[in-house]
Amino acid sequence: MRQIPVDTSAATVMVAKAPQPKIKDRRTGELAVDAETGAALMTVDVMFAANDEVEILSVTIPKPGLSDDLAMGTPVALTGLIARPWENEFNGQKRHGIAYRAVALTSLGVGATQHKAA
Repeated sequence: MRQIPVDTSAATVMVAKAPQPKIKDRRTGELAVDAETGAALMTVDVMFAANDEVEILSVTIPKPGLSDDLAMGTPVALTGLIARPWENEFNGQKRHGIAYRAVALTSLGVGATQHKAA
């Protein structure tokens, strides 16, 4: 499957919706896992602002690649972001879109590099 690397160096990226488990099968509630590592997959909605345009992207990330402090509005960095075009047919209707996946999503918030006081 074709994968397109996404350059995030000139973009502002912020959490739009906190991480949620990625559902593999909505009928059964089965959760998605990474095929290679077996790690649970999470979906995070991010605000991606670049070139005077803003979009909300849903990005799939393995759970070990997520920072702990990802509240709405947190500035973040996406590591290894790729876009993967997809197309399928269901009940005679063709659907298509772009799926986004990253290796990691790291908080750039003020407290991200500081230890919290006990």
